[in-house]
Amino acid sequence: MTEEGGVGSAGFEEYADLGATTENAMAIAETSMDRVRELVPDETLADRIRQKAVHATGDPEFQHLVRFTGETDSEPVRRGAKAVVSERPIVTDITMVRSGITGRGHDCPIRKAIGNGADLAAETGMTRTAASVLELDREGVYDDAIAVVGNAPTAALALADCIEDGTRPAVVVATPVGFVKAAESRKRLRASAATHGVPAITNVGRRGGSGVAAGLTNELVHVASDLRNGDLESL
Repeated sequence: MTEEGGVGSAGFEEYADLGATTENAMAIAETSMDRVRELVPDETLADRIRQKAVHATGDPEFQHLVRFTGETDSEPVRRGAKAVVSERPIVTDITMVRSGITGRGHDCPIRKAIGNGADLAAETGMTRTAASVLELDREGVYDDAIAVVGNAPTAALALADCIEDGTRPAVVVATPVGFVKAAESRKRLRASAATHGVPAITNVGRRGGSGVAAGLTNELVHVASDLRNGDLESL
């Protein structure tokens, strides 16, 4: 904070991923994250993801629902940040998740799966989101990409199928929400990711959603920015 109570230029960069652009909005964002850090540990890269999950949901208990697939909890965060630095694509399941991902702090192309695979959905009767994921996978889009699923359990199941068939995203962020197949789809995706060495960030239970997925992806961008700025040791 500046002596006048505003946020200095460093503060702007730190909270740009939250969408704040005015002095008042940035001050609110900074205060909000300070309060989150009072509730969530602040020691590891994985803790930063837990903090972002709490910030996105307004629920301190959500920190206990986050799951990391990798040799350590921080591995998916490191791999995701490296993918951001390498300007790998960020691929979301639906438009809402795509809209929530910041355009600041990175040069990664961002695209959504939905809107692809219409013929496959019509032919097979599978959901549009599942067909969209399979169609993009046929094009090789998911290899070395940051694969994000924030809404559709069937998209998570389709992504699990792709991984089992040889696709290797740089990292998976999956928080599909709902009462039908949501928890099961994340469990399946975690198992597929663990078996095939794909780092993943997911959660357990029925909760989740587009805002959580976008927030967690934005934190990967934030970690990448800290790495480029020399605020973190080499990942």
